[in-house]
Amino acid sequence: MSGKIPRQFIDDLLVRVDIVDLIDSHVPLKKTGSNFVARCPFHTEKTPSFSVNRNRQIYHCFGCGASGNAISFLMDFSHLGFVEAVEDLAAFVGVDVPRESVDRADFAAKQDSFRLYAVLEDVATFYAEQLRGEEGKKAIDYLKSRGVSGEVARDFSLGYAPNKWDALLANFDQKSLVDAGMLVVKDDGKAYDRFRGRLMFPIRDKRKRVIGFGGRVLDDSLPKYLNSPETAVFSKGKELYGLCELLEKSSRPERILIVEGYMDVIALAQFGIVNAVAALGTAASKAHMDLLFRFASELVFCFDGDNAGRQAAWKATEAALPSLRDGRQIKIMLLPQGQDPDTLVREEGLEGFRERIDAAHVLSDYFFEHVGGRLNLATMEGRSQLLAAAKPQLEKMPRGFFREMMFARLRELSGARLLDVAENGSTLVSGRDEKNKLPRQAPKSNLMRKVLSLLLQYPYLAKRVEQQGVVVDDLSFAGMELLQDVLRVIAAKKTENSAVLLEYYRDSPHYKTVAALSNLALEPGVGEEGEFCGALNQLLKQARKDRMSALIDKVSRGEALTAEEMKEFKAGGKK
Repeated sequence: MSGKIPRQFIDDLLVRVDIVDLIDSHVPLKKTGSNFVARCPFHTEKTPSFSVNRNRQIYHCFGCGASGNAISFLMDFSHLGFVEAVEDLAAFVGVDVPRESVDRADFAAKQDSFRLYAVLEDVATFYAEQLRGEEGKKAIDYLKSRGVSGEVARDFSLGYAPNKWDALLANFDQKSLVDAGMLVVKDDGKAYDRFRGRLMFPIRDKRKRVIGFGGRVLDDSLPKYLNSPETAVFSKGKELYGLCELLEKSSRPERILIVEGYMDVIALAQFGIVNAVAALGTAASKAHMDLLFRFASELVFCFDGDNAGRQAAWKATEAALPSLRDGRQIKIMLLPQGQDPDTLVREEGLEGFRERIDAAHVLSDYFFEHVGGRLNLATMEGRSQLLAAAKPQLEKMPRGFFREMMFARLRELSGARLLDVAENGSTLVSGRDEKNKLPRQAPKSNLMRKVLSLLLQYPYLAKRVEQQGVVVDDLSFAGMELLQDVLRVIAAKKTENSAVLLEYYRDSPHYKTVAALSNLALEPGVGEEGEFCGALNQLLKQARKDRMSALIDKVSRGEALTAEEMKEFKAGGKK
């Protein structure tokens, strides 16, 4: 792929960085024994369970299970994509990121994005300066009338667009302004400022870069709100207003409140509710849900109680269903008629508003109330209408316990006891469903887990496999394929760094298994080498027993053994 970061550079970067120094710059660490500990930055806890190991260059939380290497930490802590995390890590150690086969088009596109980010940041600064100027007094008066403090205005970088056709044109490069969506170009080629006489809301992405603006009029003219158009750096369906500011206050909020507008976010922040975001003039989408669920396990939709608000709440519910994996929760909070978050929090106070959030409808109750609330479920017709409305929606949900419980509720309400859910991907397990029962874990499975875990944590142990003359390709039992692959990767990379080894599997189907095994603890008082050799020998002994049993079974069935098998059989299963 053009512009791809070389794998060798990533490996070298992980060897060069000290994960303790990196994490300590974000979360203060305290040395305890051979590890460094802190309260976990990824969940709320009172006592430290987050551990960082300098020798292995890996972190692990024994509370929430978060684990990984330096790249994983930056991705999770700073909410970055993989490439962004590598770039930030390279900057941390003071090196440039090379690219493979960077063509001119890719380079030009990246440079163009840098140009747009720069001009948008400068425009945001310009608008903030105008807010403090003579003409900005009308915007200041409006903010005061809404009870917005100077501190909140500063936190959200609020500004004012002068009521002129060329305020930006007179101060910035025209082409950059056009490309950034800040100018409107007429058919005759002449351009003028898109935003004039408006209170300005800079929209920042999760990396704190200005990507667009929203503007509100200060009189009765229309449109009341105006947003930047789509540009090379701004996509309304993927961004949320206030998310950057929220993450600056808390990287792992308990819940996120989704409201309808910019001023709702600002007003709630004024009252200390700093976990609210707003969609940018579009309906909440699956992309929005997936983005927000990266930071919090609970989302609360807060909409006006009028028809438009109820329609928006239902559309958001439909969009959210495909994202509702187990462990995630959504609530629906419809406000009283004529109220918005701003007026309601002023009327009821902070505690009253928070009580409303706590008492909001959980999605399961709201869903069935919405699809079946007006149906007569005492009749066959009403129940069939319920099935027709609910079943297609529930089929969008990912497999899991919550999906099964939603279908169980649908069966209960519809009376369709024989509703065939399995054909739609159900994973319900009954006492008679033998094929879905998990197999009992055999002793050799535990041995394989131990061997793999120690090898992933201490890659140098691969030498012991070679020294003992073990030919792993000749072995065949559960987990052997992964063991063979891990040994191959260690040999190919010639690395004893477990962070590099973990990184190799990031995009592999084995990643979750490898990450989990990389953090299994040693038996107390036992060194890794002794424990590894002991587990490996037991595993080989078990493998020989299994092999001998297979040969005996073959003989008992009257089947002829090959010359190699006969030799093995006579030797008692020992090769």
